Amino acid sequence: MLSHKDLDVWKKSIDFAVQIYTFTEAFPPEEKYALASQLKRAGVSIASNISEGAARNSTKEYVRFLYVALGSASEIETQLIIAQKLGFGQHHQEMMHELIDIQKMLMGVIKYLKTQQN
Repeated sequence: MLSHKDLDVWKKSIDFAVQIYTFTEAFPPEEKYALASQLKRAGVSIASNISEGAARNSTKEYVRFLYVALGSASEIETQLIIAQKLGFGQHHQEMMHELIDIQKMLMGVIKYLKTQQN
């Protein structure tokens, strides 16, 4: 099985987490421990769950962690919409496109692994 470091979705998720940190720098100071913190946590969670799942002994567990990563991506989607409505940060659409790509890639890996299970 490939290392998580070989997966394009993991690489893209790492880059996206860094983007989130840059994106939230423009948030008001009072959001540091609120929406900005939630975005950062969820952003780091995507790549972290991909790598944790890859370290598990079974494909079933790997898939479970990929679904957790997908859940974190959905959290970010909601949080980006809220940030946009509040007027926090810039480049919401570009980030949303990146996020959609990550979600599609995660689903592709999940589908692939599920076919390998059967």
